[in-house]
Amino acid sequence: MKRIPSCVSSFAIQMILVASISVPFTLSQPSFHGDGDLVDQICRKTPFYDLCSSILHSNPLSPKPDLKAVALLMVNNIVVNATDTLSYIEGLLKQTPDRELEQALAFCAESYIPLIKYILPQAADAISQGRFGFASYCISDALKEISNCDKKFSGTTQAPLGDRNDIVQKLVDVASAIIKLLLKA
Repeated sequence: MKRIPSCVSSFAIQMILVASISVPFTLSQPSFHGDGDLVDQICRKTPFYDLCSSILHSNPLSPKPDLKAVALLMVNNIVVNATDTLSYIEGLLKQTPDRELEQALAFCAESYIPLIKYILPQAADAISQGRFGFASYCISDALKEISNCDKKFSGTTQAPLGDRNDIVQKLVDVASAIIKLLLKA
């Protein structure tokens, strides 16, 4: 039975398609067209300045970027990385003969699926609508899902998702810090 995260409402399920259409992925374009000072100011207020700066400088924003656009871009980046991690998990599931590892990976897949399908699209939709408190709640939910996956590998020598979970967790931390700035604005 699939878990539906607590930040998902019936409205959320209807808005998934709308959120994915209204928040396009622009992660493959190489240049940043915004105000470098704004990026620096924002990233200095996050726990991972270098990661934040790298992402924002490698992705185009509107000619006059704002904090909301930056938050959406970070959430989109999390979606791309989480989707890649889920694909990696699915590949590992097909290859592993180890039953214990298979169970841990299946648990992680069950953590990443709602993250990609529900939690992050809800966060993006909430940001778009100016509902920053709800976006913050969803981002906290995302962090819980990733942490739950990580816990499945604690105390074992096999941690095939360590680096991938770490980068997704750092991206979530950066997005969370940016959303907190929106809450203060």
